[in-house]
Amino acid sequence: MTRWGTEVMHRPQQLVTAFDGALTALAADMVATMRAAQGVGLAACQIGEDVAMFVFDCPDESGRYTVGVVCNPTLTLPEGRDRRLDADDEGCLSFPGAFVECARPDWAAVDGFGLDGEPVHFEGDGLLARCLQHETDHTFGTVFGDRLATKALKKLTKAHDKVAADYPPEWPVGAESDA
Repeated sequence: MTRWGTEVMHRPQQLVTAFDGALTALAADMVATMRAAQGVGLAACQIGEDVAMFVFDCPDESGRYTVGVVCNPTLTLPEGRDRRLDADDEGCLSFPGAFVECARPDWAAVDGFGLDGEPVHFEGDGLLARCLQHETDHTFGTVFGDRLATKALKKLTKAHDKVAADYPPEWPVGAESDA
């Protein structure tokens, strides 16, 4: 798992231009890694790939799961009176084992392209809204720590440091064999 501080995590990713077998294989590897890490979403940069793509398998507010792959995502968030923030705990597989409150809009939609190059659209509330925002952020070089106040970032870092030994560089073990 690529960690925060690695260059690929902190810059916009390259747009997908070839929707081919290599992209499909990358998506399969990403899904295996996400599941091995028990995550709900994973961006390509989190496994060191400079590709504007993410995968997810995540429930919404009602518990209904949505599974998808999005290449070249664009995010739509509510504005004005429709904008309500959900201040819930958030974590990142690239800064594992730590969670801290991060306010985000309680609804989000993402448009992009699937593995076949055809347009895709996903939207949702609850954890799904948070996931769509978090993973789209990754494709633009933003980690959720960038959205935190100094005090919250210190709290997150302290929590991460306490459990860092539980997440060695090769974590999650078994991702390659699950693909």
